[in-house]
Amino acid sequence: MFRLMRTVAIIVGYAALATTRLNAMEQKKKTLPTVHSQDTYTSLMAKKWAGCILDSAGVTVEVTGNNSNDDKPVLLISNHEGNFDIPVLIHAIERPFGFVSKIEVKQIPFLDKWMVALNSIYLDRSNRRSSLQMIKDGVASLKAGHNLLIFPEGHRSKGQGLQEFKAGGLKIAKSAGVDIVPVAISGTSDIMEKYDSKRMVPGKVTVQILEPVPASVFTDHSLDEVGQLIRQRIAEALTRA
Repeated sequence: MFRLMRTVAIIVGYAALATTRLNAMEQKKKTLPTVHSQDTYTSLMAKKWAGCILDSAGVTVEVTGNNSNDDKPVLLISNHEGNFDIPVLIHAIERPFGFVSKIEVKQIPFLDKWMVALNSIYLDRSNRRSSLQMIKDGVASLKAGHNLLIFPEGHRSKGQGLQEFKAGGLKIAKSAGVDIVPVAISGTSDIMEKYDSKRMVPGKVTVQILEPVPASVFTDHSLDEVGQLIRQRIAEALTRA
């Protein structure tokens, strides 16, 4: 219980402090020459915030694969184990990115402003029109040079195994004409969900950044086929974790 209370206090306190610096950060960002350099600069503070959370919970992260930060926009696709996926991925992936996130996240204090700063997109799963707008906004974001990350399972697996992928989000990559980078994350559910969120347990998380799936894959494959291909690659990677 002490570890949980300590972690929550650090998360809220650091997020509040970091939010006070957003205006200054936005002004600095305007002086940078490219979208990629601006996004990279913004992500630095988010990485500090994420690292603080992981340190407070006693979480270590091992990253494998091509973790380069080039300026070619991509759609990152990751499995979704637990609540710690978000800070782990922000901490682990060098490439700056925004999330396609459920609308409920807007209600979390301080986090909404950071989601906006990271060029994230919200989705209301109860509203079909919101899904169409999410695709439109996602395509526009990628074409503008930003990176996005989606969780195609739709919700956390909580350590119960890889769930089926919803292929709808792949429309973003297809319409924007960008490569897809699969990401396999393992170990986050052991930190919290394994114990019904009643306590946090220190542990190790692995993040595997897999080989990109080229945008040309949609020439000969349907959305569902591409979704199954990516799911299979992530499933195989999880067996190696």
